[in-house]
Amino acid sequence: MASLNVGNLGEYLREQRRAAQLSLRQLADATGVSNPYLSQIERGLRKPSADVLQQVAKALRISAETLYVRAGILDEREREELETRAVILADPSINERQKSVLLQIYDSFRRENGYAPAPGTEADAEVASDTKAGADAEAGSGAEAAPGTHAGPHVQAGPDADAGKDHDPHS
Repeated sequence: MASLNVGNLGEYLREQRRAAQLSLRQLADATGVSNPYLSQIERGLRKPSADVLQQVAKALRISAETLYVRAGILDEREREELETRAVILADPSINERQKSVLLQIYDSFRRENGYAPAPGTEADAEVASDTKAGADAEAGSGAEAAPGTHAGPHVQAGPDADAGKDHDPHS
């Protein structure tokens, strides 16, 4: 994990607050965190919790993960993974089932390349590995699901992938 540099975090928060044209008192009101405590964070005298950073990030409309990295709570690679996940989850053009399958495949590729998913983000490992086995079988790689497991959701690509389904992009 990155080393803590509270002064750097405080300077960054001050810059972001000023860019948002908020006074310290306005930020305190928006976050529910006391004005003196926020002042101490900005001056590098206090180490805020992840919860406080999340409240501040929400009020400033910035990435909480960026604040976690600056506070030494989160590693840069973990932040990138979380941001990738956030983009997938926020995409209105795919449905919840598709998002889930895509995240499972993403986890599978990361494991294959030697990276473990960030703590608390991995879907059930068995489901993810079953999805990978199913995707390998679909790709014609010859891989089969292990005995006693199922191949996971049927993932099909191409123009006929959703033939017969309602094509409402907002579903």
